[in-house]
Amino acid sequence: MRQTLVDAPELHRLMGAGDTSSDHGLCILDVRWTLGGPPGREEHLRGHIPAAAFVDLESELAGPPGRRGRHPLPDPERFAGAMRAAGVSGRRRVVVYDSANSMAAARAWWLLRYFGHAEVSVLDGGFAAWMACGYPVEVGPTEVQPGDFVAHPGWMPLLNADSAGELARGGGVLLDARAPERYRGEHEPIDAVAGHIPQARNLPTAANVDDTGRFVAAEQLRARFREVGIGPETAIGAYCGSGVTAAHEVLALHLAGLSAALYVGSWSEWISEPSRPVATGA
Repeated sequence: MRQTLVDAPELHRLMGAGDTSSDHGLCILDVRWTLGGPPGREEHLRGHIPAAAFVDLESELAGPPGRRGRHPLPDPERFAGAMRAAGVSGRRRVVVYDSANSMAAARAWWLLRYFGHAEVSVLDGGFAAWMACGYPVEVGPTEVQPGDFVAHPGWMPLLNADSAGELARGGGVLLDARAPERYRGEHEPIDAVAGHIPQARNLPTAANVDDTGRFVAAEQLRARFREVGIGPETAIGAYCGSGVTAAHEVLALHLAGLSAALYVGSWSEWISEPSRPVATGA
């Protein structure tokens, strides 16, 4: 498997020093998305990396919201169809990017890996890093040749509500990737219930990247994870509000040489069942 992260100069080199044709052996996906922010498609139309196809997180990287959470695991066939429409093929390397911090890109990386694509990389620093290098951009929609990707679920470890709760109770470490005030239940701007899964440990994923949105060094990531009791043999899981930023935590763990399972339903699914316990405070 090729490197998980690529920087802007490396992507530019891979594209053939500015060649924007579709036959450079890459499929580039623009997955810009902000919770409550402007639609990513509008940003894409205003300017994107040449040949990048836009993929919508809400409709293509998640199933319909409901009791399984705000961004549940998408149906395999619907996901595969969206990926084929964006030009994804099993034999072609995929590079995904978002605005800067890879929060949305990590969700695309995780899903493609979960559904069996072996050649997926994240553009470190996202579109901001590309622009900072002065590389060319395209405007308007991107026409792509459909790919042949077929989804085969199960290639990344996955948690459900029961296994996430069990992991937190003593089988390992369950990380809550949200901001501390949401973990403690002091401020909940999105979900109907505030708090966290009992015995989960808070490790906000925002600190996995620097102020430019690039991931910090692997040793720095390992040090962060050691602080919450994670070692090479620890069973690890991660959740957040709806399984987006938790995918970023899983990606950071992967970069640190650690494997972690993702609870895709996350807090928004956990609280859909009133019998599940809720903890507040530190």
